Amino acid sequence: MTDQDYMREALKLAGECIPHGDVPVGCVVVSPEGQIIGRGRNRREEQGRATAHAEVEAINEACAALGSWRLTGCTLYVTLEPCPMCAGAIINSRISTLRYGAREDKSGCCGSVLNLFEERFNHRPRIYGGLLERECRTLLENFFQGLREI
Repeated sequence: MTDQDYMREALKLAGECIPHGDVPVGCVVVSPEGQIIGRGRNRREEQGRATAHAEVEAINEACAALGSWRLTGCTLYVTLEPCPMCAGAIINSRISTLRYGAREDKSGCCGSVLNLFEERFNHRPRIYGGLLERECRTLLENFFQGLREI
């Protein structure tokens, strides 16, 4: 699979958020061998939990799959630039590479608001933004347009 294929899997998960009233954000974690070992989607509204973000869910599933909290060598694909909490989870889980779709001007921690990954933490993943950005952005824009029409 290609980077675009993995992001399309994350986009599918993001689409599953909409019927629950959750902002459409999806995420997959891919092992060094190229297998999807973690999947997540935003479930804050569905579960009523502030920490029910796509990245946290996918990281937890990936840790369970590997039997370790260390996800060294893994790549995380997420449709929206991570927030501070999710950036912290990426750092703490030792994800090696982060690929995100759309920028998040209100809470993004890969450079939109600040770049948490440039701080003096013990781990710094490689970061690539803009993967299938148009598709990721369109999904979000359509969701929020639908809310304004209600």
